[in-house]
Amino acid sequence: MDFTLPQAVREFRAELRDWLASYLTAEVIAAGGHVASDPAAFELVRGWNALLADHRWAAVSWPEEFGGRGAGLLEQMVYVEETVRARAPMPLNVIGMNNIAPAIMRYGTPEQQRTLLPRMMRAQEIWCQGMSEPEAGSDLASLRTRAVREGAEFVITGQKIWTSLGHHADRCQLFVRTDPEAPKHQGISCLIVDMSLPGIQARPLATLTGDSDFAELFFDEVRVPATALLGPLHQGWQVATTTLSHERANAARLYSELGVRLEDLVRDVVEESSGSAAALDDPVTLHRLGGLEVRSAFLRILCQRGISASLAGNTSFDSASLAKTVWGELGQDIAALGFDLLGPHGAQGRWARQRLAARALTIAGGTTQINKNITARRILGPIER
Repeated sequence: MDFTLPQAVREFRAELRDWLASYLTAEVIAAGGHVASDPAAFELVRGWNALLADHRWAAVSWPEEFGGRGAGLLEQMVYVEETVRARAPMPLNVIGMNNIAPAIMRYGTPEQQRTLLPRMMRAQEIWCQGMSEPEAGSDLASLRTRAVREGAEFVITGQKIWTSLGHHADRCQLFVRTDPEAPKHQGISCLIVDMSLPGIQARPLATLTGDSDFAELFFDEVRVPATALLGPLHQGWQVATTTLSHERANAARLYSELGVRLEDLVRDVVEESSGSAAALDDPVTLHRLGGLEVRSAFLRILCQRGISASLAGNTSFDSASLAKTVWGELGQDIAALGFDLLGPHGAQGRWARQRLAARALTIAGGTTQINKNITARRILGPIER
């Protein structure tokens, strides 16, 4: 693994860092933490997304014909590192940009690409992804929401759950069963659904922190045109796996975000000690902080190893599953230490909130149990008896 960056990539980093210093304001940074609960913050971040698009910083990995920069993996890694370091808000359409857009670029018709991608990039339309169901979470192939073809339309009936921003979404990339007689990994199709259609109900779901980042979606005989099909009929599993494999260099977000969070913790502890570092003199605290720093460095190496594998033309799926496990557990431990040191009211309650929010880290994006199974099978291999 060699991450000596070429001159062009170093110049890319410098250009992005200068642009962020010129355009990213404290108001936008603050708004990024309240998009789920504050409509004004939501709109401020929407405007920030449009500004990024105007300067071609919204989706650097996208091809230039779709408004991106055609950035390679190293530029994508640098982009994530710099935007996280600057504390820029995540795109409102982060799932759309990273996961749905690549599927539209690969499987979409020219009309779908022309009309959908620019509005997604600028957050003019908010997207959600209809995958998880009450009986089909990590096991996507067990989904039951069905779509029946009737003439020039599909009629959709079913339910989705834990849909990020589902109650804000204008469109949904929806995975449905179109052939109930086929084996479960077959007979699935992908539809692009207008969320304003009759028969769709979105119910916000409140999390432990009181935010409503997710929604439960209900489809009651919703009629969508057959032209809403994305990819081949009954080949939605292929679309889904393409969608989920396009995060590319976003593994850099795992170690970058936790690195920033650890810095925040040290700063908050010092500030809560009236500007003195005395609170960091406790050997037990130092031992816990040191352990978190070492694990954070390990996570960075693990993620960069996966990016290096991708650069070499190899798969990074195995190391990505391990990195996800490490990230979830490390994020929970950082939040736990913050709460232990600062209590429920320290740092304006930041760590009490983070302590609650962090419980989701070992579930979101694939549960730790599933990821450990993948690690055991694909990295450790079978046990010889």
